[in-house]
Amino acid sequence: MKVTDILRVKGNTLYTVPPDQRLADAVRTMSELDIGSLVVMDHGDVAGMLTFREVIAAVVEGGGSLGDRRVRSVMDDAPLTCTPETGVDEVRRMMLERHARYMPVLDQRTLMGVISFYDVAKTVVDAQDFENRMLKAYIRDWPEEDKEAGTAPS
Repeated sequence: MKVTDILRVKGNTLYTVPPDQRLADAVRTMSELDIGSLVVMDHGDVAGMLTFREVIAAVVEGGGSLGDRRVRSVMDDAPLTCTPETGVDEVRRMMLERHARYMPVLDQRTLMGVISFYDVAKTVVDAQDFENRMLKAYIRDWPEEDKEAGTAPS
């Protein structure tokens, strides 16, 4: 299974923010949309990621206030990325290693979407559930042994 499979199910809605936007406005957008991240775009390129992790650090650093800070001052300017062809197992490993909850998906330099650790976990669980249903169906349809000969019917 690949990242493209996750994006196909999830859809292609993207939420982005410019690096010079006020952090308070970006946080308001995240709250209103009930999302945990925004991709920071600068002149059509991914410049970074803003997640609730960076926001919380900025709030603590500002003594409970965001002040007039800009997204650029707190964003992760080297976010973990993947391609649509990256395998889900590889994405899971990468996210675990870096403690990343969100990952932009890039095809060359084009932003294709963002996947979350939740998306990856849901995909794995759904695949396991499907496999379990198929195995159970296979077992239910298993041919019974011929009681007299002790063999399965041919």
